[in-house]
Amino acid sequence: MRPVPAAAAVVAATLLTALPTAPATASESPSAAQASTAPPNHAVVPSERGDRIVNDISLRLDDDGVLHAKETISFGTAAPEEFTRTFVTREPYDADNDRLYEIDDVAAEAADGSAVATTTDEHRTTTDIRLDSAEAETVVLRYQVRGVVDEVGDGVELGWTAVGGYSAPVAETNVVVDAPLPPVALSCAAGEPRSSIYCTSSDMGGHQALVARFLQADLAPGQRLDIVVGYPAGTAPGTPILERSWSLSSAFAITPMTSSIFGVLLVVLVGGLFALIRIRGRDERALRTHAAAGDHAPLEPGAGDPGGIRFHPPDDVHPGQIGTLVDDQVNVVDLTATVVDLAVRGHLTIRELPHAQFSPVDWRLEQNPSPADDALLPYERKLLDALFDQWHQIKLSELGHSGFAGRLADVREELYRDMVRLKWFANRPNVERNRWATGGIALTVVGVALTVLLAVFTSAAFTGLAVIIAGAAVTVGAQYMPAKTALGSTVYAHTLGFRAYLLGADTADVPEGQRVRLFSRYLPYAMIFDNVERWAGILASAGSDEMQGDALPWYVGPDDWTLADFADSIKTFTLTLAGVISNARQFRTLV
Repeated sequence: MRPVPAAAAVVAATLLTALPTAPATASESPSAAQASTAPPNHAVVPSERGDRIVNDISLRLDDDGVLHAKETISFGTAAPEEFTRTFVTREPYDADNDRLYEIDDVAAEAADGSAVATTTDEHRTTTDIRLDSAEAETVVLRYQVRGVVDEVGDGVELGWTAVGGYSAPVAETNVVVDAPLPPVALSCAAGEPRSSIYCTSSDMGGHQALVARFLQADLAPGQRLDIVVGYPAGTAPGTPILERSWSLSSAFAITPMTSSIFGVLLVVLVGGLFALIRIRGRDERALRTHAAAGDHAPLEPGAGDPGGIRFHPPDDVHPGQIGTLVDDQVNVVDLTATVVDLAVRGHLTIRELPHAQFSPVDWRLEQNPSPADDALLPYERKLLDALFDQWHQIKLSELGHSGFAGRLADVREELYRDMVRLKWFANRPNVERNRWATGGIALTVVGVALTVLLAVFTSAAFTGLAVIIAGAAVTVGAQYMPAKTALGSTVYAHTLGFRAYLLGADTADVPEGQRVRLFSRYLPYAMIFDNVERWAGILASAGSDEMQGDALPWYVGPDDWTLADFADSIKTFTLTLAGVISNARQFRTLV
């Protein structure tokens, strides 16, 4: 039912009990009764109209529910150049729908039968019909309207905005509504839109109550006249034309369908999370079983080594490999520790340059011939090439201007490939992570587009939100997607066992005379595990006992430098080198 203003509804209810409802007799049709019934009292009688505009509207509802209209607009002696008649074509019906009124077969003619030009302007809720009314005392406007009838209770109801607006003041508007059966009730409202003021007068065409008639005097431009007429059931089909209206609440309505889809998605997400936990949980299970295998001094007998002891970390992992294995990413610290490890193993020398008290510290990296008994891994070779390129030495302060940043990308990719080559990961962790992140972003974008489309055209936009949530979850969870193989989890457990040893190792495990050599090998691993200060101090102390001068085989300070300064020097060096690496474009996201 189309909403009726409150005051008009009260009047309509009163009329239901006060007005006669006698049906038409078989010998007298409604049309005949209309012709013989005296018109209602007019505010302006025909002889007094003069140059005032009067509109007589005749509406006939046929058996199919189509309203046939004829308007006789009398302009008197001062017809305007143009007159606009406004029709309301869309109104709110309920929380989810608008009611549409379809107007067609519009035609206009003068009193002598000559055609009058019309122009139609359609808007979202109204349609304007402009009449070329110049030099025409009277214009007859004809049109049809569909969608005016609705079923209400035991009957049907014709609801129509008989006048949606005029472009000029109209002194009098008369509306007569005829239908296959006599009316049983009526109501009206006039004035500004949503007005509750009853129209000037209304009746059912005399004591026989065969037609509904309405009168409204003095409608100003833009004001409207709404009428409602109740009829017995069967008068005409009562199916309004509805179109879904958009609102935030209706677009995102929680329905059994959307709730079911959300539930299915929840099951999928929870199932995927459970599977991921099981896969990632392999690391925890390996820790409980294999961690103890790495929780001891990384030493073993070696006939060819001085003192018969050689350094042998668990699974023979190198510092850069450990860092990538632990968090699935090649980070700045992994490369910094690798540089120190290469120095410790004799592939390069780190030389701290002399500097004034308050001037910046700088270092020179000097490449050495590779020891015959220490083979380089592919990523270590690429890192040496990235450092020195075509030179055998370079200052750390010059490294950022030597093309070093561009060459780091190859080092990073090679270290990721190393993870697959060692069978610690089934796929390269960075590729796996990027694949899931890209898929998650794409799913989120699809979800946003789907939500917008569903919100515009349906009430199931809530379903689209579920897709957005799923896409966001995949995007955020992409960092956890690279899963270690069973072998990788075992090595990971050994590595963390080694970490536990380094955090609390007893230096007495290493015989005197071998501590500088072996503790130097510990230091890059301590950098990975964020324990560099402790082992730098231990190494400096061991060097003071074992070395004749103030220098280590792989780290040389300026003339006034002593081993007591080593802990501060190596910490400053690693921080400076980490800054150079992190400033490389390829590694800015890894800081």
